[in-house]
Order: sequence, then structure tokens, then C-alpha cells
Amino acid sequence: MPFTIASTVTFEEDIKKSRFQAIAAVVENEQQVKDFLEQYKDTSTTHQCWAWKIGHHVRFNDDGEPSGTAGRPILATIEGNELTNVIVLVNRWYGGIKLGTGGLVRAYGGCAGQCLLLAEKIELIEKKEIQFACLFNEWAIMQYELMQQQIEHQESYTDTGVTVQARLQVHQIEPLRLKLQDVSRGREKLHVCDD
Repeated sequence: MPFTIASTVTFEEDIKKSRFQAIAAVVENEQQVKDFLEQYKDTSTTHQCWAWKIGHHVRFNDDGEPSGTAGRPILATIEGNELTNVIVLVNRWYGGIKLGTGGLVRAYGGCAGQCLLLAEKIELIEKKEIQFACLFNEWAIMQYELMQQQIEHQESYTDTGVTVQARLQVHQIEPLRLKLQDVSRGREKLHVCDD
């Protein structure tokens, strides 16, 4: 069963005069990864190493540290905690003492691990994108249904009615499908978009 973290957490420690700061956050797509890295871009650091995992997709970056000493240990920490939809960034401000490859692996992996220990783990609930359309006179009922179930949605108005895109939990799809069929008397269908 996959988990993610509830919110952004940070952890800092000093190792042989170098300061390490880990920041872990929830990401659901590569655009959110880019936004996160842009938000936490810090030119005062010596290295900004990171790893992320979204579903089965993973990436990591050593940012100038010897290959395999930073990004990979951070990723190993994410996977060791059975997490997904998570990015961990570890900033390093060099303090003048070289740590060696083993020391770097322990420092980056350890700092990421301590950071993730502070995070509240929550079960990841699978979500899917859906689309449907309805007439103007049916929209109030469907809008009420979406709001009752706290489903994020975007509506677009057309000449004949409303088209809706929404992201919802898998278990919410069937009740919404039945409600749409009922309201539109079988005329409209709910479409699940493939990822």
C-alpha cells in the first residue's frame, strides 16, 4: 500500500562543519516538481541534491557531488519509507571538511531520512480525471453533488450547457456516474480519462 506525506517538512543538521537542510514535499506531477525546485532554488548553497518518486517514475540529481553519493541515497530513503508522490531536496553548505563518498552517502541519505521521520505518512488514495457534460438546467444538481463530495472541478460553459473536468477518488466515480445518468435520463455519460 503506497503512502505519501501530509505536508511539507524540513530538517537541518551540521555534519563536520557542513550544514545540511532537507525539505520534503508532496508532488503529483513533473510540473509540480519543477515548481518546487524553482521555489526552493538557493544560490547560497554549495549543492542542491534531490530525488523524487511519482508512481513508478523516479529521478534524482547529485548536483556536482560525486556520482551516486547524494541523489541515489535520497531516493533510497523515499523508497525505504514506502513513499510515493514525494520530492526530497537536500541543500548543503560546504564547511571546509571533505566527507568522502561514504560520508556523503550517510549525510545525504541520513538527513533525508530524518526529515521524512518528521513527516506524517498518509495512505495515498488513487485519483482519476473524469469529464462529463450536462444541460444548464441539470448543472445545479451536478454542481451540488460535486460540492457535497468535495470534488475539485472546473466547468466550461458551451452553447448547450456545461462541460466539467474533475479529479476524484476512484471510489467516487461510480456514484457520480449513476447521478449523471439519473439527472440526464441516460443521455450523458461520465468519461474517465486515462493517465
